[in-house]
Amino acid sequence: MQQAKEIKLKWVVSASFLNNTGASFLWPLTTVYMHNYLHESLATAGVVLFFMSCAMILGNYLGGWLFDHWSPYKTALTSVSIATVAVVALIFFHSWPIFAVLLMFVGFGDGANITVINAYAASIKGHKVRYIFNVLYMALNLGVVVGTLLVGFLMSLGVTVVFAVTSICYALFLLLTITTFNVPVPKRNRKLDSIAVETKAPVRTSSLVWLICVLVISTYLSYTLWESVMAVHLTNMHIPFYAYSLLWTMNGIIILVGQPLVNKLEPYLKIDRQIEIGITIFALSFFLLIFADSFVWFIVDFIILTIGEMMGLPSIPAWIDQLTNPAQTGKYQGIMNMSISVGRAIGPLYGGMIIDGFGYQSLFLSVTVIMGICLLLVMQNVRHIRKNQG
Repeated sequence: MQQAKEIKLKWVVSASFLNNTGASFLWPLTTVYMHNYLHESLATAGVVLFFMSCAMILGNYLGGWLFDHWSPYKTALTSVSIATVAVVALIFFHSWPIFAVLLMFVGFGDGANITVINAYAASIKGHKVRYIFNVLYMALNLGVVVGTLLVGFLMSLGVTVVFAVTSICYALFLLLTITTFNVPVPKRNRKLDSIAVETKAPVRTSSLVWLICVLVISTYLSYTLWESVMAVHLTNMHIPFYAYSLLWTMNGIIILVGQPLVNKLEPYLKIDRQIEIGITIFALSFFLLIFADSFVWFIVDFIILTIGEMMGLPSIPAWIDQLTNPAQTGKYQGIMNMSISVGRAIGPLYGGMIIDGFGYQSLFLSVTVIMGICLLLVMQNVRHIRKNQG
């Protein structure tokens, strides 16, 4: 069979959907499963999530480095295989502590998977990079919709069933990788993109790229609170777990409906301005959590969070791709995804410590302030670059 000449957007989108559907079976239940079923403390659950995120960071880095220096296809095949084998093993071995050990392997594989998918996406020709990453984000959230919707109900059938369905998603992901990802990976033609002035000055923008990564860390540190301590917070308020999982389903549906509308903003908003507005709304949702005292409040707040999320987060990898050397796509997408993993690693531990010492309201206020400071630093740097370029 003749090898395809280039990766198709539909295959990258399908890979993102399958990967995130499988992952969405795991992360909403990890803290609750460890605390309520394995009878481990929240602190222990936070440590496990921390080390899982550290494994993702390693996967992000190695995935990007191997993509650039080894073989994109072999890198993809290796990372998907590692995650798939670990998830299949969870069907049979999900007691303590083997559950935590296998999560490390899933985290490592998924860390590399995310970077490789983004790097393949950045190589696709014929579409603007901003459009590609917005479509990719829609696929991610479709996976979240399917995964979180099903896990809330499958959990009642037992954790073995959850891991079996998760394994099916990863097995399909592996099959897709084998059949469609073995293609040459060209570097993007920058003429396709309406690139802002930042790419003209890589020396000046090196600090901007790192500041964006710090902003990503603060954003996902906050976001992961919803994936960890908030699950326990809501169940402690006598809100059932399936209702918590439905919040994520709602999140994904809103993004699927709203993301095409956000895409229409491209001719009217520069990418940095869109991210600024989105992260501001996203941060505001955490401030409003201070006053949330009912499930209706949480629904409204999550809608606000989702609006900010779909305006700000999907465009960040596209912005970094525009700001950096196309010959180092894997490296910089890896660094960006490492930043996500760092935020995810810190979030549960930070949340647990602040809750133990000061309470939930202090936690929500603190992450709002942290995101606000990071966003101000990024936008000040952007304005400084533009002022110097006249």
